[in-house]
Amino acid sequence: MAGSVLFVGWNRGVPGREKQALDLFAKGMEYYGQLQADGKIESFEPVMLAQHGGDLNGFVLIKGDREKLNEVQREETFIKFSLEAAYCLQNFGIINGVIGDKLTETFSKWSELIS
Repeated sequence: MAGSVLFVGWNRGVPGREKQALDLFAKGMEYYGQLQADGKIESFEPVMLAQHGGDLNGFVLIKGDREKLNEVQREETFIKFSLEAAYCLQNFGIINGVIGDKLTETFSKWSELIS
């Protein structure tokens, strides 16, 4: 089971680049599907948030093993997608995170620190 994630988030398309952003989203879903089929990631979940007045309107949660996710982030295709996303999406960012047992392990270590 996945213990790590990549959180790929954005606000909205840069004015004038919305079509490019939409096309990139479609290509990204295909790319993530291929990564999953190749066993490089465990799964991915795209999310579009409801209107809320904030600066995060959507994200993709990519789940997998930390080492494999690190390898994916170094692949040329991932780098190119990230560069294009930063060009056509406002507030684009990628954040590493933990889930499941890794989350429990992290909180356990934090608990030891504050005890």
